[in-house]
Amino acid sequence: MKQDGHEPILTNARWCLLKRPENLTENQEIKLQELLDYNLKYNLKSVRAHLLRELFQQFWGYVSPAWAGKFLDAWCTKAMRSRLEPMKKVAKSLRRHRHLILNWFKAKGRISSIAVEGWNGVVKLTTRKAFGLRTAKCIRIALFHVVGELPEPDFTHRFC
Repeated sequence: MKQDGHEPILTNARWCLLKRPENLTENQEIKLQELLDYNLKYNLKSVRAHLLRELFQQFWGYVSPAWAGKFLDAWCTKAMRSRLEPMKKVAKSLRRHRHLILNWFKAKGRISSIAVEGWNGVVKLTTRKAFGLRTAKCIRIALFHVVGELPEPDFTHRFC
């Protein structure tokens, strides 16, 4: 017991709440169970947030876009009623992008943004390499050279 009369419940509990349950060590599992037991008495915000996060993991198990949408709506309602501002922020964002999230279920998980991210990486790298080029036209030509794998011109001078 501390001097102010409160028990140090959340001491050494950060990773118990942040890690996925399957990745917890034995001691962390015990600490998490203690936190869940204490939560019945103290109603800790940290534990409520952990439980909401774990509940949301069920969302990815759905196959039907309709059922996934119903679960998403119910989860967002719980998050908005949780009185936890970070969870409310997540719920608002999920509600705003609901139709885009459910597109993943409509495509049956076959789409990915990997190709787009790859191209974004190529563009960023090329623009970084073309640092001295001042005009958009020059940067565009540099992108054509990189993306089209065009040959680079021979140098008129050799430095070495």
